[in-house]
Amino acid sequence: MSFESIDPATGRRLASYPVWGDAELERALDEAAQAAPGWAARPVAERCGVLGDVAALLRERAGELATLITREMGKLRREALAEVEKCALVCDYYARHGPRFLADEPVESDASRSYVAYQPLGTVLAVMPWNFPFWQVFRFAAPALVAGNGGLLKHASNVPQCALAIEELFRDGGLPQGVFRTLMIRAAQVRGVIEDPRVHAVTLTGSEPAGRQVAAAAGGALKKSVLELGGSDPFIVLEDCDLEHTVQQAVASRFLNAGQSCIAAKRFIVLERIADPFLERFRDAVEALRPGDPMRDETTLAPMARTDLRDELHRQVRDSIAQGAVAVTGCAPLEGPGAFYLPSILDRVTPETRAYHEELFGPVASIIRARDEEQALEIANSSRFGLGGSVWTADPARGERLARRIQSGCCFVNGMVKSDPRLPFGGIKSSGYGRELSRHGIREFVSAKTVWIR
Repeated sequence: MSFESIDPATGRRLASYPVWGDAELERALDEAAQAAPGWAARPVAERCGVLGDVAALLRERAGELATLITREMGKLRREALAEVEKCALVCDYYARHGPRFLADEPVESDASRSYVAYQPLGTVLAVMPWNFPFWQVFRFAAPALVAGNGGLLKHASNVPQCALAIEELFRDGGLPQGVFRTLMIRAAQVRGVIEDPRVHAVTLTGSEPAGRQVAAAAGGALKKSVLELGGSDPFIVLEDCDLEHTVQQAVASRFLNAGQSCIAAKRFIVLERIADPFLERFRDAVEALRPGDPMRDETTLAPMARTDLRDELHRQVRDSIAQGAVAVTGCAPLEGPGAFYLPSILDRVTPETRAYHEELFGPVASIIRARDEEQALEIANSSRFGLGGSVWTADPARGERLARRIQSGCCFVNGMVKSDPRLPFGGIKSSGYGRELSRHGIREFVSAKTVWIR
């Protein structure tokens, strides 16, 4: 049994790696347990220095790492370069701000002196997805490592080369052996790792079913967990928006990474008064996207990561059309090799269609028409997801009022949803719990310890 690395643009096999057996997993867990105390005992400034060195390595190797990302999971190479740079930025951010986030906080009480100390939990298991194979890992790893935790990475099975490259980056950047390891294990082996006493917490970015399984295992073992799950972000278009700018951002938000992003705009909730003009311009911009080799500069739409994912997306689209949605453009796989799907728009999406309720994880936009602002808000909040959302209007105050009422972990006014090291990131409802990034993220995997002195 092995992990296969397949180029999504061609279907060609790039590499194969054997799945670990029990003995190899046991050695890795034991190595992590032995390395953890020494790493936690290092001064925070030293830990931050290692992260700074890793950031430098990311920039030094950006070209080769971006090529690896593109070849293994299919995204446009320029998007892969941006992903590598974002990983360097998050390392820089925590190297700079980690000491402040982790500093003891004095608290006045009946003691002579009392304070809160932030201490690492131990070793954190990270179960990560393929769609941003470097960023999702670094978003967890940078704050966790600066806080003094160790990390074990169970990456998606279709990006084994990325997983091993990340481990190599941390090792070459000066992280002690065993503090960060890639586990070449199957999903069925994850529960056992969560339950192992040498593992102290778990974080997952992935699907709802995977989140439920990880949460159940962590709860059974009484261990801290953070979940970042799916999303079906609303993109609310009000009648007074800057139409050209809104359409431009709609295309970027929906079709970045071939639409394979949890925070991509997926439900375009458009007021009836502007729906037809919006759709006309949106269709023209979407039809101008050019699928092709993601290594080439002229390509503007990448393949999906796997053919099975493309085929499932097409079933969702086909069913939605049968249930009454209107195919405006695309809505079919692209003929030929690779996991390509045409850039697509579904109009007249209603509660009777799969596209209304389910996350479409690929290059398909769903248009939902609303009679007014209140109905748009009702539609936005009717989803079981609550990751992100955006509002588009010429009146920022109006947009802010609406943004505060949207049930989501973040909401942007006149900007596409994105993650930023300076701001907390995470969802509510079926989109998960806990927060990554900012000071909130670094404190998810520490113990807030009260120290009281007379």
